[in-house]
Amino acid sequence: MITYRLNDSLPASRRHEWEQLLTIENEREKRIQVEAYLDAGHGECHLRRPEIAGLVQENLLHFDGERYHLLAWAVMPNHVHVLIETMEVPLPEILHGWKSFTGKAANRLLGRKGEFWQAEYFDRYIRDETHFGKAIRYIEKIQ
Repeated sequence: MITYRLNDSLPASRRHEWEQLLTIENEREKRIQVEAYLDAGHGECHLRRPEIAGLVQENLLHFDGERYHLLAWAVMPNHVHVLIETMEVPLPEILHGWKSFTGKAANRLLGRKGEFWQAEYFDRYIRDETHFGKAIRYIEKIQ
């Protein structure tokens, strides 16, 4: 399961709100708290625009079955959740492709320049069927 976000989804002007989340030692709790903060919809939320969200969705679907198996996804206002089964292409390469193409195309549509996506992303291997079910339910719940 992967979450990647817009460059301004953790705005510097609101650092006092989110900085302490990054210091949480328990990785599960940290992920839950960061996800909750992202779900609040900070930043410009370019993915709220149907043409930008559609661009991201079409990009996810483009290599489904070729580079990965797309199992579930949700395009949120300032971030994206994706559940995939990887094939031969390494995860960092998949993410680079998604973010490079959509970042350039979104900037063109928005008439802007600069970083569109945050460089890092969160990923978590699915441990078992129970974890898989929880990941699917989480993505379906937020759509």
